Amino acid sequence: MKKDIILKAENISKQYRLGQVGTGTLSHDLNRWWHKIRGKENPYLKIGDTNDRATKGTSDYVWALQDINFEVERGEVLGIIGKNGAGKSTLLKILSKVTAPTTGNIKSRGRIASLLEVGTGFNGEMTGRENIFLNGAILGMTKKEITSKLDEIIDFSGCERYIDTPVKRYSSGMTVRLAFAVAAFLEPEILVIDEVLAVGDAEFQKKAIGKMQDISKGEGRTVLFVSHNMAAVQNLCTRGIVMKNGSIDYEGDIESSIQYYLSDNNKIEAFSENVDRKGNGLIKIITVEVFGSSLGILPQSGMPFHVKFYFENPKQIQTHEIRFDFRIDDHMGQRIAWISNTVLPIQENRILDNLCFQIKKLNLNNGLYYVTTYLEVNKEVSDWVQNAFSFEVTEGDYYGSGRKTPNIQSKMLMDFKLLLE
Repeated sequence: MKKDIILKAENISKQYRLGQVGTGTLSHDLNRWWHKIRGKENPYLKIGDTNDRATKGTSDYVWALQDINFEVERGEVLGIIGKNGAGKSTLLKILSKVTAPTTGNIKSRGRIASLLEVGTGFNGEMTGRENIFLNGAILGMTKKEITSKLDEIIDFSGCERYIDTPVKRYSSGMTVRLAFAVAAFLEPEILVIDEVLAVGDAEFQKKAIGKMQDISKGEGRTVLFVSHNMAAVQNLCTRGIVMKNGSIDYEGDIESSIQYYLSDNNKIEAFSENVDRKGNGLIKIITVEVFGSSLGILPQSGMPFHVKFYFENPKQIQTHEIRFDFRIDDHMGQRIAWISNTVLPIQENRILDNLCFQIKKLNLNNGLYYVTTYLEVNKEVSDWVQNAFSFEVTEGDYYGSGRKTPNIQSKMLMDFKLLLE
């Protein structure tokens, strides 16, 4: 069966010059021109560092993207995931034709609507209503087509009271509501959505994800979705691309893509950089792994859950000499749970190199949680890290009823039975 390819990226690369506005100095521009008239390649394409923000590098040039190739079929929802700085937003800007690639080209069939940053494509001096018509015109729609969708756009955005007010007076949440409604309802063949949906409240995020599902499944249009919310990516997308340092590191179905991303990122290296760290440093946490039933599986309500800590222990201190606690907080900083080795039977006498805590049936509802760690050696604080890391829990059938539990009701889930007499 022949594939219906609607979008194709061929050898896309994007080079930037660090610390400069534009592509470089006059001498560099003259050098490019001199090579061009002689029919030779741009000399600066042969230099430049890989896009790794954690290293200093040796060149003024950096490849934000390098040799990106992929295809997207009509009606597909493609999730693009990766760490901050991996090149996701740069790729979407090229796909949306906001910026041009240094090399390579994009082939698309149909109109592309993008939602990249709050207020992108909006004129702050114009009203919400005027911006709807402006965006529609940019997409190539007639005034009659836009007018036929106007009421739906305004109703979905929830901004009816302010629709004739200049957009510069909107909050960021209101702006993104209207921008998403415009992008979704003006019927582009390809909808490109960046992390911007995170600005909206929970109710709007749910509406937006539902609308994107309708767009792809019901209307057969294509969606490219970038998010750090793995639960949203898992629910919405059919296929995934994992980006790392400006290149595609993995491509596959969405479940395996998420697992690959998490397995590569479940070791958190940020402990040594954390400014809110106290203690004498006799023992320090160096990395942590957070996973569900096995390494690389996203934590899920009702399923096994693991947190494994690795320690730097130059004095060879043994496990029974330490007290190790960690607390789990919600996004408001409220304590949800406290876990400690001190409430368990005394551990065997072994040198402390790692500790792995297991919860057989995770009773946290879906959402994002933050962890603070506390390590004590012979009653003296050794390593205390506030908000050391965070982890995400996805929805699961905790009660085995085939129903999911709404996370607005509570963060904790309780095992209970209904007794009928």
